[in-house]
Formats: sequence, C-alpha cells, structure tokens
Amino acid sequence: MLTLYPELKPYAEHRLAVEAPHELYLEESGNPDGIPVLVVHGGPGGGCEDYYRQFFDAERFRIILMDQRGAGRSTPLAELDGNSTDRLVADMEQVRQFLGIDHWVLFGGSWGSTLSLVYAETYPGRVLALILRGIFLCRPKDIHWFYQEGASRVFPDYWEDFLAPIPENERDDLVSAYYRRLTSSNELEQIQAAKAWSIWEGRCATLHPNARVVEHFGHPHVAIALARIECHYFMNQAFLEPDQILRNAGRLAGIPGIVVHGRYDMVCPLDNALALSDVWPEADLRIIRDAGHSAAEPAIVDALMHACDDIADRLELLL
Repeated sequence: MLTLYPELKPYAEHRLAVEAPHELYLEESGNPDGIPVLVVHGGPGGGCEDYYRQFFDAERFRIILMDQRGAGRSTPLAELDGNSTDRLVADMEQVRQFLGIDHWVLFGGSWGSTLSLVYAETYPGRVLALILRGIFLCRPKDIHWFYQEGASRVFPDYWEDFLAPIPENERDDLVSAYYRRLTSSNELEQIQAAKAWSIWEGRCATLHPNARVVEHFGHPHVAIALARIECHYFMNQAFLEPDQILRNAGRLAGIPGIVVHGRYDMVCPLDNALALSDVWPEADLRIIRDAGHSAAEPAIVDALMHACDDIADRLELLL
C-alpha cells in the first residue's frame, strides 16, 4: 500500500487579490517544469492542509495549492460576501493565468470534486485530467442526507451533539437554523455553532475513528470558516442549477478522469459517484472497499497516489 511522499516545502508563495475584499493564498511546490496540478480543497471553506503536497511525485508535478475565498490562509477569514461557486471558478481561471499555465490537472475531493467539475465544464479546454475523491454533486438530497436525515441514523450518538445548539422547534430545517447562528452578531454563539457543525463532519468522515481528523475540524480557525461558508452555500443550493453537474457532463467529453470513492462514505454517499460515472464515460471509477470519506484514510491515500501516477504516466506520453 502506498503512503504519502516525504514532507515538502513550497518554493514560491503568492497573495492574489481578486474581487474585493478577497485575497487568495497560493503556493507552488515540486518541479516548476512538471505537470501542473491544482489542489482544489473541500468544504467549501475547508482550506488546504500541508500534507496535500505529499500525494504527488515532486519530480513529476508542479503542485499548486490555493485556499478558496474565506478559507485557510486567504483573507478575510470566513467572509461570505462575494463568495459563490461562479466566483470561485473565476478565481481558479485567474490563478491559471497568473501562474502562466496553459493546461492543468485538477485534484479535488468532496466539495473540491464539485468545484473541479464545474470548472472543467466551464473551461474544458484548459483541463488535462481530473483526479477526484468523494464525489459531491450538491443536489438537495445530498445536503438533506448529511444535515437533516440520513447520516443521522448511522451516527445517532454524534447527531445528538450536532442537534444540541438548536432548539427543538427549529430542527425541521437545520441548515437554516445553523445559518441564523453562524451569521449572528454574537461571536460566542457563532463559534459554538461552528464547532458543532464542523466536528459533526469530522467525526463522520472516516471509516475508523480518527482523533487527528476530528481535532483538525474542531480547531476554531478551521471550524468558523468551514461552518459559515458551507452553510452559506447550502442555503443557496451551492449556487448551482438543479442537476447542473450531471446535465453538463457532456462538456467533459475527452477529459480523462479517475474517481476515487470510499464504499462506506457517509458524508457523500457512493450514489454520487455512480451518477457521475453514468454520464461521463471517460471516468475510471475506483470504489475503495475499506474507506469512508476522508483523504487521510490509508486506503484512500493509496488509491489517490496510484491515480496520480496513472495520470502522470498517461500525460507524459502525450505531452
């Protein structure tokens, strides 16, 4: 089983001003002359972690990490104004131009798979390949599954903690109830709601309990951005038209892709990946038996690293 490459430091870091007040954090590592790959993080609002660099052979890839609006090291933290899917797609295109890249690979998981697919359907001529994990189509039923009823029946003990900040008379629409608290002027109420929201996701993300993952999700800096921005997007149907990704999948024709999805993914169930593969013939769907949702799970790490090598082998023959 493959494990992550050794730790890697960036050789360049950038601050890119986009639409005010947003400024994006960017970094580059690996080989400046390698295959350009953009890491598209999850959430929305999750931000990039340093270990994301370690999925790639540093001799073969030019590795680009970008924190999306309001997330990670981008500023202002947790900002909702001007934060929407179309603007994130525009930011990605601005980053590509800023870095002088003609075509690149997109590597995205969870919400990162959503955003990668929307970008690829908007700019198919700029995408060499897609490496995706934990497909999230952002359909109303997908959001309902995790934030209203579905995963709650698999993790009823964790669900009790998720419900705790919300009075019983508001629990028929938990996304709206959380949104009211996450946009409250009361900072204590905001952070309490944010930690409950974020820890729920962290607890459900792995097949086996993983204290490091839960601790990361519970960190106040991560939790406030993740919870506020996710809830903002889900209140707005992720700023997508109904079934937009599946309806536009014809635009992915000719783009090779590898889709890695844990069989026991309780955050984004496997039917998301199956629905995508049904309308995208170039997708190589790899269902991982002993895994849930998180990119940190050993079997997912192994599958993603194999996927990166497979895509690099294919592209090096063409480029």
